[in-house]
Amino acid sequence: MSGPDGTRRTRRATSAKLVVAGGFGVGKTTFVGEVSEIPPLRTEEHLTEAASDHDDVSQIDQKTSTTVAMDFGRITVTENMVLYLFGTPGQSRFAFMWDKICLGALGAVVLIDVRRFEDSFAAVDYFESRNIPFVIGINNFPDSPEIDVEDVREALGIDKSIPIVHMDATETEEVKSTLITLIDFLMARFSTPPQRPPRRKDLLKR
Repeated sequence: MSGPDGTRRTRRATSAKLVVAGGFGVGKTTFVGEVSEIPPLRTEEHLTEAASDHDDVSQIDQKTSTTVAMDFGRITVTENMVLYLFGTPGQSRFAFMWDKICLGALGAVVLIDVRRFEDSFAAVDYFESRNIPFVIGINNFPDSPEIDVEDVREALGIDKSIPIVHMDATETEEVKSTLITLIDFLMARFSTPPQRPPRRKDLLKR
């Protein structure tokens, strides 16, 4: 873009903040790292015996570390659009950090492990209570049972308007596709008059 004097002006890039959330060991760090164009900032610590009373690793045998603050990555979509990804810690004892991490976020991807549905409830409730739009990413682990999207919707108790996709956090194209699903959902949501969809706790009362 050139100015009146013919010199080229640099247009300031627009940025958007997206959050990747979910329970302990669900794949948030892997998700962010798979698409970040910069070495992702990670605040991980090794799991120890001292943490065994807090972190249940019985169904995630390969997990040796845990995020204690956040994960951070960046994606340049175009010359004028940059996405910043923030991954939340999964353990409840670090929940006090969520408000800071999610401040100003346009939307979120909530990753779930179908072997441990209950670990996803807190994330779903969090974004619903703050009217932050989100989509569900079913992270398919090698030993995950096959499950239909509508069965996942019923198990989580979420509204039919919320997109749910199957994905693999270790596959770059599938992570990108999940983010595109979120962006499309946000564009559709922001182009229509505001209307709060039923929340998980509302649906459970029916």
